[in-house]
Amino acid sequence: MVLVNDICEALEQIAHSALSEDFDNTGLLVGDPSRIVDHILVCHDAIEAVIDEAIALNASMIVCFHPILFKGLKTITPEDYVSRSILKAIEHKISIYALHTRFDKVIGGVSDLMAEALNLSEVQVLVPEEDQTGFGRIGKLPEALTATDFLALIAKTFETPMVRHSELTEKSILRVAVLGGSGAFAIQNAKALGADAYISADFKYHDFFQGEANFLLADVGHYESERFTKNAIAQKLREKFPNFAVTLSEIKTNPVKYYTYG
Repeated sequence: MVLVNDICEALEQIAHSALSEDFDNTGLLVGDPSRIVDHILVCHDAIEAVIDEAIALNASMIVCFHPILFKGLKTITPEDYVSRSILKAIEHKISIYALHTRFDKVIGGVSDLMAEALNLSEVQVLVPEEDQTGFGRIGKLPEALTATDFLALIAKTFETPMVRHSELTEKSILRVAVLGGSGAFAIQNAKALGADAYISADFKYHDFFQGEANFLLADVGHYESERFTKNAIAQKLREKFPNFAVTLSEIKTNPVKYYTYG
């Protein structure tokens, strides 16, 4: 018999709550720790469509990357997507657990997955913390690339139809920094560690001015930068509970859509 609390303890071992940023809301967001769990659904965002998916699968717990409960709620009524998701989860006795920034920083987490996808070597933490974890990673590509070849590589790797970037550099790109999610805060860290390029997401207009002749900024999209995350979480849970049903959500929860023409 596996309880919600057993899953919570396993997730603490995968990525400890002490790693969470102060602004974040991780851990068990919905549910009773003493309730029995017989099936887990792993997703990126626990939106209403994913709750429906869990109901159809008879999954009694959802483990997500982004917390559906992030800011304080004064009311929980079916007027917005957050409240609808929570109400439906409670109605169907589905627990929800979120990892978010703790999985951003942990070894083997979001940024390590990005580095692995790009086959980076000599990888180190981009924004280190005292416990040797931290946001982002930096390492070397297998071979130096031109700026255009590099952009083509990351578009394919992160499966994005569009890469927003700063002025193309003439310098070959070999040393690359990565950070999943919103990473503008680490642009200077990437520069200080000698990155030729920095891949992240959610760069604003003025952030791109920090790109220079020998430093390329590339925004692959928030969801796209974290695209390997739910698979990794599911795999880690299967290792912890090898005889337990852990299902990967089939729903792509990226709220950003792209229009292309021509």
